[in-house]
Amino acid sequence: MSSLTQVAITARKTIRYTIYFIIFLTIGRILFNAGVSVYLKIFPPGLPDPTVKFGKLTKIPFPLSTLDPKLTYTLETPTGTYPTDISTQAKVYFMPKVNSNLLSLDTAKTKADALGFDDPNPIQESDSLYKFRNPRFPSIMEINIITGAFSISYDLTADRTPIDTRPPVAEVAASQFRGILSNAGVLSSDLSDGPMIPNYLKLTSGKLENVIALSEADVVKVNLFRKSYDNLPSVTTDPAQSNVWAIVSGGQQKDQRIIAAQYHYYPVDESQYSTYPIITPQEAFAQLQGGKAYIASMGKYKDGDSLKIRKIYLAYFDPDSSSDFYQPVYVFDSGDSDPTNSFVGYLPAVSPTYYGN
Repeated sequence: MSSLTQVAITARKTIRYTIYFIIFLTIGRILFNAGVSVYLKIFPPGLPDPTVKFGKLTKIPFPLSTLDPKLTYTLETPTGTYPTDISTQAKVYFMPKVNSNLLSLDTAKTKADALGFDDPNPIQESDSLYKFRNPRFPSIMEINIITGAFSISYDLTADRTPIDTRPPVAEVAASQFRGILSNAGVLSSDLSDGPMIPNYLKLTSGKLENVIALSEADVVKVNLFRKSYDNLPSVTTDPAQSNVWAIVSGGQQKDQRIIAAQYHYYPVDESQYSTYPIITPQEAFAQLQGGKAYIASMGKYKDGDSLKIRKIYLAYFDPDSSSDFYQPVYVFDSGDSDPTNSFVGYLPAVSPTYYGN
C-alpha cells in the first residue's frame, strides 16, 4: 500500500514539474521574442548594399520648363521635421524600348479601328505620326505608330449632341474608358489596378472649365494613374493630370462618349529592377532651396514668394515620353487645402553620383 502511495506522490510531482517546465518555456519564449522585437526596433539590421546593376542611370526626362522662380522655402511638416521613414535606398525599374517594324502602321490601324476610327486612308502627318478620322462624327485620332502614344479630340463646335445628356458618374466613366482601352489591347495591369482621379468640367465660352460637382458638369475627366510600385505612388509632369486620361460625355452613341483623350504610356518591367542609394530628405530639401528641383506646379504662388513645404515623400516619376528607367523622386508639396493652389516640385532621389552625363 505504501509503495502505491509513493508511486502516486512521485507521479503527481512529475506532472506538476512538467507543467511548471512547460509554463516556464512558454513565458520564456514570449519574453525572448519580445526582447528580440524591441532590440530590432532599437537596432534594426542594416540593408544589403545597393545592387546598382544598371550602372550609371540616364537622367529623368523632366520636360523643359520656362519656370525659373526665385522662391524661399521653409519646412513645416506635421512633425516639424524631416520624414524619418525614408530608406537609404530605392528600386529603379527597367523600361523596355518599343521598336518600330514593318507592321507598325498595320498595328496602329488595328488600334484605331478598335477605338472607333475605322479610316481606311489615314493622313500621314510625319514619318511616325498618322491621323485617323471617324467617318460618322467630327472626331479625329492621332497616333504615333512607333511608340503607340495617341490622342483623341471631338469637335464640339460642329456637334454639341455629346454634351446634351448628363455625363455618367466618375466610376462608370472610368469603367467605360478602361473597357475601350482593353478592347484596343492597350490596357496594362498597372493602369487597371491604379488609382483614378476625376475632374468635372463644364463648357463655358468654348472652353472646358472645372466645376466642383457632377451635377454642374457637362463632361467628366478620368485620370488613370499607375499602381504603386514598391509602395510608392506615381507622379506625372502635371500633378493634376495622368499620362492616360479621357474626357467622357453622356453621349448616346459609343463613338460620342470620348470627346478627348490622351494615351502616353510606356511599360515598366516589374521583374527587372536594381536598388540604388538615395539622398536624404535633408539633402533633397537643400537642393530644392538651391533651385535644383523641377517645378511641376506653382499653384497660387509667384516669383519672389515665400512658401511652406508641408509634405515631403518619395514617389516614382511616370514619364510622358520614352525613358530607360522608372525612377524615384522626392516630392515637395505646399499642401494647400485646395490642391490646385499647391506648389509641387520634384527632385531625383538617386544619389547624383549614379547619373551619367
